[in-house]
This record gives sequence, C-alpha cells and structure tokens, in this order.
Amino acid sequence: MALLSRKDSKLILDPLADNNPITIQVLGICSALAITAELKASIVMALSVLFVLGLGNVVISLMRNMIPSKIRIIVQLVVVATLVIIVDQVLKAFAYELSKTLAVFVGLIITNCIIMGRFEAFALGNGVWRSFLDGIGNAAGYGVILIIVGFFRELLGSGTLLGFPVLGNPIEKTGLYAMGYENNGFMLLSPMALIVVGILIWFQRSRNPALIEEN
Repeated sequence: MALLSRKDSKLILDPLADNNPITIQVLGICSALAITAELKASIVMALSVLFVLGLGNVVISLMRNMIPSKIRIIVQLVVVATLVIIVDQVLKAFAYELSKTLAVFVGLIITNCIIMGRFEAFALGNGVWRSFLDGIGNAAGYGVILIIVGFFRELLGSGTLLGFPVLGNPIEKTGLYAMGYENNGFMLLSPMALIVVGILIWFQRSRNPALIEEN
C-alpha cells in the first residue's frame, strides 16, 4: 500500500508546481525580495518556514475543535510566535552570525501570509496528518523559490555560492574573471529579486497556459 494516497500527494506536490504560494498565489513575496541575496540565508529561511508551518499546522489542527471562533486569529498568532521564537533561539545558539543577518526577517515569519493563510484555510478544517502534509507542501513550495532566487542572485551578483567562490577570484583575475567577466552588482539589490521572481512566474505560466486562464 502506498504511503500517501493520490489526494494526499497533491497536498505536497501542488504547491511545488502549479499552486506555488509565491509564483501563483503571490504570497510571502517580501522575504523573497529581502533575504535572497545569499543562498545560505535563503536555505535557512526556507528551513525555518518549513518547521514553523509544518508543526504549526499540526498544532492548529489538534486544537481546531477547542478554539473559539472569535479568538482563532489570536490563537494562531500565539502558536506561530512560539514556533518562531524557537527558531530564533536555535539560530542564535548554532548560527549566531547568520541569526543577526536574519533576525528581523525571522521575526516577520509571524506575519507571513502563507503561514496564517494555511492555518485559516486548511488546518482549522482538516485532520492532523493532512494538515501536516499541507504545511510541508506549501513551505517546500515557498522554500524552493527562495533557494532558486538566492542561487542566481549570489552566483551572478557575487560570483559565489554559500560564500565559496565558484567563478574564480575577481581580485587575482582567475577563472571567468580572467576572460573579462564582471559580477553584476545589481543582482544584490532587492529589485533584481523581483525580476528573478517575475522570470520564474513567466516560465511557470508559459509551461502551463491553463494557469494564465485561471489567473
């Protein structure tokens, strides 16, 4: 017997493709613009949201029959804030320098509309297992876009990946720099993140014209 039914599989696969929270739903776009100048920061943010949304969906699903309707948003904020504090403390303990770079943006996970949207639209009305899959799927879809954007911005803007030079040494003029290649400093600016995301949206919709009609 398959571990996941076809219906459950769609909860993970759809956000990775034709229902991506960033490129299709246009949610969580702020962090895609703000922290993707470095691939490492993009990966850490993706993992942070994966933890918060996956576990948060489970907690909300477990509590869904006990939460009074009038205070459900407050409860959701308390849950996500608690999980974000855990992420922040773990980063400070094991990646302090990176935590200082991401401090503001990790805190803003609390108001990430993807997370609050999945709590409200899915976890409040579904069981624990399906809510967990939905959280993992949407967080993965969000994280994939962040990592792709971070990959190209760091590579073309700094000539590095995860801080390691991959195109050569621009000072000593080795590698591609010996042939006259120059880093594109514009890639490190936030507007270029928007352009890269726009290219991803164009690519996705050109691959599946049905998305144009739906949106």
